[in-house]
Amino acid sequence: MDFRDDVELDSSQVEDAGGGNSGGGGGGGFPGGMILGGGGIVSLIVLVLVFVLNNVGGGDEPAPQRSPSNLSQQCRTGKDADQSEQCRVVGVVNSIQDYWKQEISGYRPAKTILYSGRLRTGCGTASSAVGPFYCPGDQRVYLDLSFFDQLHTQFGAKGGPFAQAYVIAHEYGHHVQNLLGALDTGGSSVSTEVQADCYAGVWAHNAVKTGFYEKPFTRADISEALDAAAAVGDDRIQQRTQGRIDPESFTHGSSEQRVNAFQRGYENGAASDCEPGDLR
Repeated sequence: MDFRDDVELDSSQVEDAGGGNSGGGGGGGFPGGMILGGGGIVSLIVLVLVFVLNNVGGGDEPAPQRSPSNLSQQCRTGKDADQSEQCRVVGVVNSIQDYWKQEISGYRPAKTILYSGRLRTGCGTASSAVGPFYCPGDQRVYLDLSFFDQLHTQFGAKGGPFAQAYVIAHEYGHHVQNLLGALDTGGSSVSTEVQADCYAGVWAHNAVKTGFYEKPFTRADISEALDAAAAVGDDRIQQRTQGRIDPESFTHGSSEQRVNAFQRGYENGAASDCEPGDLR
């Protein structure tokens, strides 16, 4: 997954909020059904918190604070994206939004907010424990970069740059759903999540056409995404956190559903092939 060295990055699409209370407006807890997460952990937050606290120890320690980075100075070209995780996020976001801008008339860009600790969003107050999510209320993607380490250490995924790209592309899949009105139809959460996985695959199929990447993604790249999709399936998470699987409580889809959805989008390369009725 190599960016073109000379491609210019638009760092305005990503904001580093650092640590502490920052970000969009809103207060209190999350209103029901208002946030959409790609890591499979938003809807299973209680189970995952139990798992994390049991394995990391304690939950009362304050989250580490850090200062915001000046991404406009650090992330200027694709060469920067190949050398820095934050700049890689900028490059991935740029490519994803460039693709959807070409596909959706009147596409409105959504900013990604990098943060640690807690922050206020248009969907309420979030903490790093929530994992990556999209907030329809302010049309922003929220991401704590430490999740990428957790994806490997706590969810058993191999990780890697393209696993990260998959997570981000999934969240922007929710933004596409929001712009198309799909979040207002009252469909099941599983259908919503697997469609976002399919949209992530569609972007992966077309990413090289956006001009941000040196060449099409390799089998190894796609393998990272499929491995991450499997790792955050409801069945895998439930097995790791509670030792049993309850399909009736699935909210994001099984590992098989999520992998199949991404593969369908990647192989066909068309958003029209991501209708919920076609994703089983």
